[in-house]
Amino acid sequence: MSDDARPAPSLIPYERWTDDALREVVARALELAATEGLPGEHHYYLTFRTDHPQVKLPGHLKARYPQEMTIVLQHQYEALTVDREANLFSVRLYFGGVPATLVVPFPALTGFADPAVRYGLRFQPTMEAAAEPSAEDEAEEPKAAPEEPAQVVSLDAFRRRPARE
Repeated sequence: MSDDARPAPSLIPYERWTDDALREVVARALELAATEGLPGEHHYYLTFRTDHPQVKLPGHLKARYPQEMTIVLQHQYEALTVDREANLFSVRLYFGGVPATLVVPFPALTGFADPAVRYGLRFQPTMEAAAEPSAEDEAEEPKAAPEEPAQVVSLDAFRRRPARE
């Protein structure tokens, strides 16, 4: 195929379906951690959009991480639950010794990694869980990056699938 010949845009949402299927891997990993704890050296990095309409987190964290945040589930997490019906997980973490409960819908996830086994996934966030994007939404310009980006761990070293073009 020459550089000029590009494939026609797909009318079937393969990428979204793939992301949905791979989010199932994350849900299962979180369910394991919730019921049995994390075995061996396993620990999870979860990156998500804090500006997703269904994300719930305390105001001070929302102010500090207005667009994206990475949390680590390793030694100090509590009350981890996965709600399949609501398509989300919640967890209580400590920030500067202060407990905070975070509620994260799976469509808000942008990354997952388990550095103990160099396993990682990247996702395109779905900002409205139930709504299909309209042609008008697809034409919108992407939001500018924050002035001071949150401290986010790079997941590139843990990627198992090629980056999207």
